[in-house]
Amino acid sequence: MQKIYLSLAVVLFCGLAIFSIIGQSHTPQAVIAAANDLDIYTDSLAPGWVDWSWNVTHAFDNPAPVHAGSASIAVTVTTGWGGLYLLNDTAISASSYTALHFWIHGGSTGGQTVLVSFNTTPTYSVTPQANTWLEVTIPFSELGSPAAIGDLVWQGSGNDPQPVFYLDEIALVGGGTPTPTPEPGEGPALSVDAAANVHPISPYIYGMNFADQALAAELHLPANRWGGNSTTRYNWQNDTTNTGSDWYFENVPDEIGAADLFMAQNQLTGAQSLITVPLIGWVAKSRPEGHPFDCGFSIEKYGEQQDRDWQWDPDCGNGNYPNGTPITGNDPHETSIEITPDFVTGWIAHMIETFDAGSDGSVRFYNLDNEPMLWPYTHRDVHPAMTTYDEMRDRTWAYASALKAADPQGLTLGPVVWGWCAYFYSAADGCTPGDDYHAHGDTPFVPWYLQQMQAYETTHGVRILDYVDVHSYPEADGVSLAPAGDAATQALRLRSTRSLWDPTYTDESWIGQPVTLIPRMKQWVTENYPGTKLAITEYNWGALDHINGALAQADVLGIFGREGLDLATLWGPPETDQPGAYAFRMYRNYDGQCHTFGQTSVQAASADQSRVAVYAARRYNDGALTLMVINKTTEPLTSTVSLANFDPAGTAQVFQYSAANLAAIVQQPDQPVSAAGFTTLFPAESITLIVIPPAIPHQNLYLPIAYTE
Repeated sequence: MQKIYLSLAVVLFCGLAIFSIIGQSHTPQAVIAAANDLDIYTDSLAPGWVDWSWNVTHAFDNPAPVHAGSASIAVTVTTGWGGLYLLNDTAISASSYTALHFWIHGGSTGGQTVLVSFNTTPTYSVTPQANTWLEVTIPFSELGSPAAIGDLVWQGSGNDPQPVFYLDEIALVGGGTPTPTPEPGEGPALSVDAAANVHPISPYIYGMNFADQALAAELHLPANRWGGNSTTRYNWQNDTTNTGSDWYFENVPDEIGAADLFMAQNQLTGAQSLITVPLIGWVAKSRPEGHPFDCGFSIEKYGEQQDRDWQWDPDCGNGNYPNGTPITGNDPHETSIEITPDFVTGWIAHMIETFDAGSDGSVRFYNLDNEPMLWPYTHRDVHPAMTTYDEMRDRTWAYASALKAADPQGLTLGPVVWGWCAYFYSAADGCTPGDDYHAHGDTPFVPWYLQQMQAYETTHGVRILDYVDVHSYPEADGVSLAPAGDAATQALRLRSTRSLWDPTYTDESWIGQPVTLIPRMKQWVTENYPGTKLAITEYNWGALDHINGALAQADVLGIFGREGLDLATLWGPPETDQPGAYAFRMYRNYDGQCHTFGQTSVQAASADQSRVAVYAARRYNDGALTLMVINKTTEPLTSTVSLANFDPAGTAQVFQYSAANLAAIVQQPDQPVSAAGFTTLFPAESITLIVIPPAIPHQNLYLPIAYTE
């Protein structure tokens, strides 16, 4: 078979300035707020305003997206020229005001043409952006210079329906004497020591699952994962998968050569492929040519069920009787065929032939299936029995040893468990100590699993597990895989990143105790299988379409580097224009010229990490000291940054992403820096990268330490 060679193209991608960087901007000015602004909508309509909208579907208590407070107005134009129409019972004199101010969000599509008017005569057009809040201030001169204000309209621009858009913080801007916003608050002291806690940062912590090709190229993404429930039963021979409980246990055809196309994309962008290989013992049996698809629980065969696939295949049920009782005794051969490790080694031989897997090709990592403690739920049509300690040991020994024989250079990751309960217990026990736990010396599952992998190496002289891999989704309400939410939820999202490292932080969920995930994983490895690396191949802190999610994501990436995680892949990556993507850009390509955060972590500390977090690193190519500072608060803060064991050149470059501009990373004026440090302003809800060159490149106390696999 012809091999695919595309990896050289990454140089061309990386050389392109794909996203907008605003160079050498002026110092941002303080926002001027009039003393007598008149609020029309902030979480609810102000007294005196009523809703007279027409031809729209709208909600005044929409919970997300929200620019400020806890609600916005969601507006969907359903038919010709529909509009959100707000009427004031008593016309307001325009002489006291100068402009109309509001924030508008284009929803997931953006690009709507919204006509804005006073007194129902459209005079101004706004085009909101997708997944972004846009601040709009319209002078009265552009709205017909009304003498009085009785009507406010946001109207569709034609006879056709328009996708939903959102409005928030609607106000009339007062014409009185403007007063500046309050002076910036005092931020916590920050400190950096370039010679303390020095260790390499693995490039693989900046990975994703199923990343978009353009974003992967722009970020020169180091790792891209083929993962999730659908990969458990992916059949590489016929490009068919089974959706499991995610969608009525149906066999679904992937694109012809889907896995090969995924790996080819990674070779093109320079990313290493992390491929999930099946351990469950079953894969989808055939490539259906069209509906109806094969499914695990046919209604014709097993009777009426609680739910069915009304959209595509009404004969496919959800596997539960109408009263919710699970159907048992189905035939797994209706969707799937049994496999042995030979199926996996055959796939690896194909990868090696096609992509040079196992050498310097694009296939470097292998996940040992996906979330096996959930198989009795996600794939119960073929694996109804509860997954046990012994089953996981035996399957890993059989499949991972065969994999290593087929690709000795490949790196394996297991047990790929779903979350907190599965760190400690098998599916047979659930989330409390049970018979399976007690039968294995009251040892939590992951430490026991590591012991078994150590035992295999001791007996056979071959390491078959390279990374201990767990998934981590914050369990606090409204955080993971969720919109930004209200102010309380946003604050909780930013606090909950502490579960990755902080032994003093009690997880604010049903877990109710310190998680301390990365230090816990390190301890388990040290005690049970030294030399094993650490991976989190699924995580998500939510709100990737909002500045709050970008702040959390930037914080998580900083924690990964500081705490010494070896590999991480974000589940549900952001769209290229969403704030979450900019959090990655700040670390991977902040200036569009492939410059990055440093590769060697050094000590950085904040007097109050809950308000302002700081991470620091040295960079290989120029010896620069790079600082990532995240202001998690909604107020600008001035902090002093002290430096130790670093001799700066005198000025630093500053790059910033913030709520003030969600569409670009903005280069600020250079920051003067002395050997002692500097004091500077960090805007509200901002991510700031400070790049400090050394006075003598490459001769500043030590050479940065490189990450080794």
